[in-house]
Amino acid sequence: MDSREKKLEQFKGQTRLPNFAVPKRYDLTLNLDLQVCTFSGIVLIDISIVQATKFLVLNTLDLAIDDVSFTSSENHNHIPTDIIVDNGDEILVLGFNDSLATGNGVLKICFSGTLNEQLKGLYRCTYVDGGVKKNMVATQFEAVDARPCFPCWDEPAFKATFKITLTNVPLELTALSNMPVSLEKHNGRHKTIYFEESVVMSTYLVAVVVGLFDYIEDTTDDGIKVRAYTPVGQSEKGKFALKIAVKALEFFKEYFTFPYGLPKLDMVAVPEFSGGAMENYGLIIYRENELLHDDLHSSVANTQRMTIVVAHEVAHHWFGNLVTMEWWTHLWLNEGFATWVSYLVTDILFPEWKIWNHLLQETTDGLQMDALEQSHPIEVEIHHARSVIEYFDAISYKKGSAVIRMLQDFLGNEIFQKSLSSYMARYAWGNAKTEDLWSVLSEVSGVGVSKIMSIWTKQTGYPVISLSLKDCSLEFKQTQFLSSGLHGDGRYWIIPITLSLGSYDRRTNFLLESEFGELDISDICHTGGSSNMHQKESAEDFQEEFWIKANVHQAGFYRVKYDDGLLTQLAKAIKSNCISAADEFGILDDTFALCEACEIPLSSLLSLIEVYEKDLEQITLSRLIDVCQNVAKIAHDAIPDLLATLKQFFINLLLLCAESLGWDVVPGESQLTALMREEVLMALVRFGHRETCEEALKRFQAFLDDKKTTVLPVDTRKAAYIAVMRNTSNDIRNGLEHLLRLYREVDAVQEKTRILRCLASSSDTTIVLEVLDFMFSDEVRSQDIIYVASGISLEGRSTAWTWLKERWDMILKKWGTGPLLHPLIRKIVTPFCSHEMADEIEAFFAPRVDPSFAMNVNQSLEILRIKARWVDYVKQDAVLGEVVSQLASQK
Repeated sequence: MDSREKKLEQFKGQTRLPNFAVPKRYDLTLNLDLQVCTFSGIVLIDISIVQATKFLVLNTLDLAIDDVSFTSSENHNHIPTDIIVDNGDEILVLGFNDSLATGNGVLKICFSGTLNEQLKGLYRCTYVDGGVKKNMVATQFEAVDARPCFPCWDEPAFKATFKITLTNVPLELTALSNMPVSLEKHNGRHKTIYFEESVVMSTYLVAVVVGLFDYIEDTTDDGIKVRAYTPVGQSEKGKFALKIAVKALEFFKEYFTFPYGLPKLDMVAVPEFSGGAMENYGLIIYRENELLHDDLHSSVANTQRMTIVVAHEVAHHWFGNLVTMEWWTHLWLNEGFATWVSYLVTDILFPEWKIWNHLLQETTDGLQMDALEQSHPIEVEIHHARSVIEYFDAISYKKGSAVIRMLQDFLGNEIFQKSLSSYMARYAWGNAKTEDLWSVLSEVSGVGVSKIMSIWTKQTGYPVISLSLKDCSLEFKQTQFLSSGLHGDGRYWIIPITLSLGSYDRRTNFLLESEFGELDISDICHTGGSSNMHQKESAEDFQEEFWIKANVHQAGFYRVKYDDGLLTQLAKAIKSNCISAADEFGILDDTFALCEACEIPLSSLLSLIEVYEKDLEQITLSRLIDVCQNVAKIAHDAIPDLLATLKQFFINLLLLCAESLGWDVVPGESQLTALMREEVLMALVRFGHRETCEEALKRFQAFLDDKKTTVLPVDTRKAAYIAVMRNTSNDIRNGLEHLLRLYREVDAVQEKTRILRCLASSSDTTIVLEVLDFMFSDEVRSQDIIYVASGISLEGRSTAWTWLKERWDMILKKWGTGPLLHPLIRKIVTPFCSHEMADEIEAFFAPRVDPSFAMNVNQSLEILRIKARWVDYVKQDAVLGEVVSQLASQK
């Protein structure tokens, strides 16, 4: 080992950078060359050396380091004798002959790099101007990709200010960064843009965009200028998002009792972006379909999602930007809170959407992931910074937001809001850990929040409460819930239990702090409750219809397994419309999860599903459809002879609702009605309902003949497109050709996305393969591959897997190992339901797995094995055939 290797070795394999030097200010100049797609730069970093050292260690990746020097505050110039770049550990080690004394100084680094096409760091994407594709630049630095743009201390705790300058910018292009422009100088056909110095922030929040845009603007009540930058000629499409952003800024300022910290907030839609949006301080970057609202092409689902996404990104300017997690272990403080509070503001802006019910669907995603043995705690140890990309997942976002909602429900809205205001004031412009939040909540509320909540954030998983009624005593038992059917290792949680006892007017709450618990309800059993409750004349009559619902309105992050008697009474209550929509959702969701875990037979789940054949609210209907579709997928492998009969039962469940909703928009109808129409029609098409499919094809043809026709409203198009592709084969190709022509002709990104989601739904594997190759072509932007992959038909799963294997090296070269790859793996792997396929997939990935997607592969394999176990269990259900036949024949 030579001397350079010895010097490097002490810094290799470390989780975090050494802290003997701390950055305070960056003066960053980037020179862009959009013709050859390269850049160069100079960064002057004001640093404070807190411990005498012969080394400076910071982050860099894939940059050529050309010149380095350090000048102390005493004006002593130090040239490093060693400049060592280690791309494996993503560090730059600078070695000096003389020790750098404690104090301040300026580190100067000259560097150069290439604009990549993998939508991370400083990257190139394209826009169309006059029919010609041209290059533009955008950034995506979260989580650890500031370092491929410029050498820096690329960790959230190393906050600093940033003075950014962009040179060689074409005159016709707009240059944006976190702060307003302070000066612009022209030099022939190019210009140099100087931006004001930023507030203190982490490197992952630095942002630059250079492209061709129009914009519209508005101003908040306290004078913050807000702009929405759109593709040229589409500024009107930015109005809705602009309105939401302004309202959200004003709301959060009041809610957190802390002002927005910058003079402006820009939002910009770029043609290619790996995520939905990114909360860069003062410059939120969106993919186009998350910022542009099109009255002709935006469905209700598009509109609701856009509202939540905009609110989420604005919320980050408090949770994340103002107060930043100290390390990626505490990522959930950013994402969980931004998710929760985005629903809070959306509910205030649009109460008719009942958006808190929509959060239940998000919570279900968190529950499903956290029921895996391959799950992870909310507070997860990050040993390799690059691996943090995998933890931007349903645990950080959806479980995180769910436990926040549970805590808010437990403490009460007023105390919770007051606590968050105190937290903001205490940690503004700094960093915080999870325990810092618990400490403030405990101080304000007087409740030992840390004792209750630390278990929820530091421990993987969540409990299932087994609830039984014996005489007049409710008995509780908690165990860890795992979809694999295992029962954990004896761990337990402190659980805020909420109960409704026969009525939402009769509720009780308590903390379950051990494995077992008991509640005496003899006063209700023996008296029949209060005189006005159901107006029962006797205790016996009361008990006949008495029901108990735990986890009221699904406010808690846990599941409930009722004994047979309690579940029977709940089924009656559902049928009698005594249960709220949220609780109808929860009972069905918990029962499905227990069935998937082989805790209850499929025949029992189907018997419960039958009581949902009634008028339902949108949230319950949506979950009912999801459950039915998931059961049908399992039945495809487990009970193929019963599949057609089972689908007929599901069709019968939905027909009453479908007939009521129809295909056509009714003037004055609610947005929830439009959502229900979209979901029901898609489900009937997928289940193969002949009349719905025929109507879809007829309306699609009318749409082809006249794009201005009203016979195919925007919220019915996905159903029509799926019907078209289900009717498409290698012999009958016109459906695919029509949709591809629409995709190529339409400008609206919402419509392009809608088409992509449906293209791979053909049952013909030749068509599926053709669609996958189309996805890999330049006609589909890299950011959009997930839309195609999410629509692959069950019949096409083997084709998709073979395609992935054969093109693996090309896929890595094109899309890299980052966030574009993760959902592609999951969508292609998880549709399988056999142990044999799990073994094959595991063998394929064993020599190819990378730390950046290892967890994703392991979770996907576990999901596959869970489904394989479920298939085996369903095959053993002796009464299933009889139950399915009986249910399907009732209409």
